[in-house]
Amino acid sequence: MNNKVCLDKCPLLAGLPGTAREFLAQKAQCQPFTQGDTIYPSGSSLERLSIIAKGQVRICSSNFAGREATLAILDSGTWFGDTVFCPGTPRVFGARAHTDCVIVDIPGDLLREKMKQHPDAYPIALEQISRRLWTVMSIIQDDVLRSTEARIARRLFFMAQMHNSEHESSPSSFRLTKELLANTMGMTRQGVHRVLKNIESQGLIECSYGRISVPDLSRLGAYIEKLD
Repeated sequence: MNNKVCLDKCPLLAGLPGTAREFLAQKAQCQPFTQGDTIYPSGSSLERLSIIAKGQVRICSSNFAGREATLAILDSGTWFGDTVFCPGTPRVFGARAHTDCVIVDIPGDLLREKMKQHPDAYPIALEQISRRLWTVMSIIQDDVLRSTEARIARRLFFMAQMHNSEHESSPSSFRLTKELLANTMGMTRQGVHRVLKNIESQGLIECSYGRISVPDLSRLGAYIEKLD
């Protein structure tokens, strides 16, 4: 996938005219990463928008003991680097290659300049960022108010949404180990396993080695509403 095709598929840039995306594609840098590579650490102040051209990226943070907390696992076509619109702001979470991947980076100053030249693009970008903010606030609410099963089900729903570019009734599959999910939720692997088995027994998810599939996202969503 060349840079222009990658940018054309990015929903955050959908409001920009083709000529603006063409200009940004010419200035963008394409870089491959091997699974486990750090794309950027938490606390960095990079001013760029990153788009996944191929593979998957894990948005995560680690403490001094090396324990990792994962916010999301993003698939190809997804963008990250929200602070591109807030120059100098440190990134709370870092990014790591979840699988071998290829990242297209757009310099922040050039993106902001093009947005100023085409202000009609702002409403679309604002909607995309607002959805991200709503998701993060929902995760915070989950951690404070909801049961363990509701928290895990909603986190799986969020990850499936990030991987599903089609209708909500279409299947979604993503690479996720029980250990990684346990670290994300602040739980033991055994505790996560029990909850996943219960959700799987109802046909809402399918667990295989290192991978979780959601056959019907709308059914999982309905199940979560009952838990709430």
